[in-house]
Amino acid sequence: MKKKYALLGLILFLTVQSSVSARSTTTEEPASLVISTQESAVSAQNEVGGENEKDEGPVLPKIYQMRVDTNISNRYAKTLITSKVKNLSPKSQEATFSIVTPDKAFISGFVMEIDGKKYEAYVKEKEEAKKTYDEAVSSGFGAAHVAVSARDSNRFTVSVNVEPQSKATFYLTYEELLLRTSNKYELVLNIQPGQPVKDLDVVVNIAESRPLKFVKVPSLRSGNEISKNDSKIDPEADIKTVNETAAVVTFKPDIAKQKLLASGLGGEEKNGLSGQFVVEYDVVRDPQGGEVLVDGGYFVHFFAPEELTPIKKQIIFVLDTSGSMSGTRISQLKDAMKSILGELHPEDTLSIVEFSSEIKVWNIETERVTYKEGESPFWGGYNKPPVEKLDILPESVVASPENIKKATEVVNKLDAFGGTDILTALKVGLKVVGTNKNPQQNHPIIVFLTDGEPTVGEVSTEKIISTITELNSGQVPIFSLSFGDGADRAFLQKLSLKNEGFARHIYEAADANLQLENFYKQISSPLLTNVTFKYVDNNNVYNISKQKFPIFFAGSELYTTGIYDGSDFLPPGVEAWGINGPIILKPKVYQATGNLERLWAYMTVRQLLQQREVDKDKEPATQAVLKLALKYSFVTDVTSLVVVKPNETSAVNTEDAAKDTSRYPYSMNLPKSGVALKAGSPNSYPVSSLYSARSGITGRFAALGPSGFSGMPMYQFAAPQSIHASGFGGTSSAGLPGLAGYRTTPLYPRAPPQYASTPSPTLQIDSGVGIRTEEENFDITDISPTTTLAESSSLPWLKDVLNENGTITINEATYPLGQNETLGLGDTCTNSVNTTNGQCTLLHECKVIQSYLTDFATYKQHFCEIKGFAGVCCPLPQP
Repeated sequence: MKKKYALLGLILFLTVQSSVSARSTTTEEPASLVISTQESAVSAQNEVGGENEKDEGPVLPKIYQMRVDTNISNRYAKTLITSKVKNLSPKSQEATFSIVTPDKAFISGFVMEIDGKKYEAYVKEKEEAKKTYDEAVSSGFGAAHVAVSARDSNRFTVSVNVEPQSKATFYLTYEELLLRTSNKYELVLNIQPGQPVKDLDVVVNIAESRPLKFVKVPSLRSGNEISKNDSKIDPEADIKTVNETAAVVTFKPDIAKQKLLASGLGGEEKNGLSGQFVVEYDVVRDPQGGEVLVDGGYFVHFFAPEELTPIKKQIIFVLDTSGSMSGTRISQLKDAMKSILGELHPEDTLSIVEFSSEIKVWNIETERVTYKEGESPFWGGYNKPPVEKLDILPESVVASPENIKKATEVVNKLDAFGGTDILTALKVGLKVVGTNKNPQQNHPIIVFLTDGEPTVGEVSTEKIISTITELNSGQVPIFSLSFGDGADRAFLQKLSLKNEGFARHIYEAADANLQLENFYKQISSPLLTNVTFKYVDNNNVYNISKQKFPIFFAGSELYTTGIYDGSDFLPPGVEAWGINGPIILKPKVYQATGNLERLWAYMTVRQLLQQREVDKDKEPATQAVLKLALKYSFVTDVTSLVVVKPNETSAVNTEDAAKDTSRYPYSMNLPKSGVALKAGSPNSYPVSSLYSARSGITGRFAALGPSGFSGMPMYQFAAPQSIHASGFGGTSSAGLPGLAGYRTTPLYPRAPPQYASTPSPTLQIDSGVGIRTEEENFDITDISPTTTLAESSSLPWLKDVLNENGTITINEATYPLGQNETLGLGDTCTNSVNTTNGQCTLLHECKVIQSYLTDFATYKQHFCEIKGFAGVCCPLPQP
């Protein structure tokens, strides 16, 4: 069949449903990315592999460049993934661009470049797609999945036809807040191109408002299992310190290095590098009240006190020992529990509750069960033997060395059988909390683990949540762990959110015990309880995110954000309860690096989505999310990504990236090295990508995509027009140099709409789940890169202040930009970033400062004149 190009309007509906272990969005209606042709599934199948076609196998598309540029500022990240591929085959082939994004990331821009034309996506409301999805399915549109494995992630997939000897380029932008765990921020980048790549380049720019404490690049990780440092897989990344608050990390392995690392990770050299590139860092912070960053009427308060003594805790382990936990699962649970028991502090107290059809509370000191509710599944009705009455509820015991040894023996006695009575188990767990005679001294915490759904007693998860939330009047944090694929993650997430905790997913793998141990480390040292951020009334502070937190753990971080009126920001007081009683902490206020507006929007949307998940009436939170998501171009549970692209693509759905490829009835035959992998750390959020190519042969696919990226804050990239990308640090992507703050204004004006010579109905696939035909043509923006500073750098405001002759006016004087000049360093100046000393240079010659210049007013603060040209006071490099 001859390929024809026609323009179709398509809505890419992203799944934000992923592993509950890292997500906070609702799972009520999983979203899906749908791209459909106007051909039926049958005709599409005939075209791909008809009986009369000779199966010669395609010449797989070649990736000739992959770039991942990430900029980090104020713990907020923006990542631009650029991937370029060429079809070397004499036949047209379908290239599938598939990216695994971090679970908590919002995609905010997508552009495809096909045959020199660029097609830009935009965000719209999700609900409009729901009807169209049903229409697409009922019309018999073909569907296919590109599935690889990755933990705590979502998948974005789109396909496009590439003509013989033609090229395609994909640009994807996403952004997220980086969460702090184990005393560090961690950026995890999955790299699985499926082949050695000549030009593979990763650049991570860090520019924080506070001094950097350290920046590290550990050994590469294999992916789906937790691993330790290994000198054989040292990436040998380059780390350069720009100044005390900024650093640049680069990773550019040649083909020989890629093959060496692939072998060290246990892969095949011919499939190229397949592993995780990790950047770790932390900042110097106020040891007490944290720091408040302010800029342009927005503020964010990061709170991570360090010089505090941990409070004592009462920890109740409520462990599922039903029949489904038998075998490997119960063995891994025992191994993890033994390690966790060894980590308890001597001043802590603990209890062990196991549940199946029966709920048993162990008296650790006697190593016997002294309290039981429910009945054994082996007896019922007639001939039931007499059962010893067990109604003595044992107190939690001190975690002394002797009791830890006895608790280990109790763990060894755990056996898996019976059903799953979750409601009674949690009720009993709350009863055990009541044995705590001094909750102010030992703060109660429940760790609840299950691998399934309720099958005994109350089976309605909504009823279980409402009952436990009502009974938990003391607001005891319940931390839920879902073990394996059988657990109801959405239920456990909602249960924990309603009860002052959070949920994590434990993947059923060889490292499950290590995942459990790592989870416990996050909650092992509570420092404060009942933490409340209180703001001075005359600040006129409003639109504030969450202000009350039940507990703060060492090594983590709390944050709140909002908007304020007035020129002076009065710092809030942080009230909490510490080991010696109530305390009040005062933070320090600093001017932020870069613009905070998008950071505020991200935090607000993320917390609204979390609220939406637990609210019975979801409409208020939904409308609030929708308003902000449309304004800031975030793809969320309630919004969709709409893209205009060439015709002839198959239907594609996004899904939980942790799903096994074997579950999909599609002949993908993906090479193993193309599998997107993810480390076990709860805050390692991977992004990877791959391409698949088809050319008349079913079952022949190739992983060709760019590396993927996880979990960190960053600056505005230079990217194709209106991709909402951002950048920092003199990197370039696809010939698009530059950097900038967080704003999402298009880099230069949109080109006029282009229409097909014969208008035809456009096909829409919305972020919900559907397809709709409309008599309209979408605006296709010509965004060919240029070399002018105003157009191709991430200084979107510059185009608005340029005079017709390319000059700018400052203080009633006119200066040329000198974009084609090379003047080097000029005179010393004192108005660089944070009022430090610098040297005057041309704007385009000081890449490092561009991310700070979020608007014209900010630029004027750092302006200087150099030989008659408009310059900028460029910060001096760190000695």
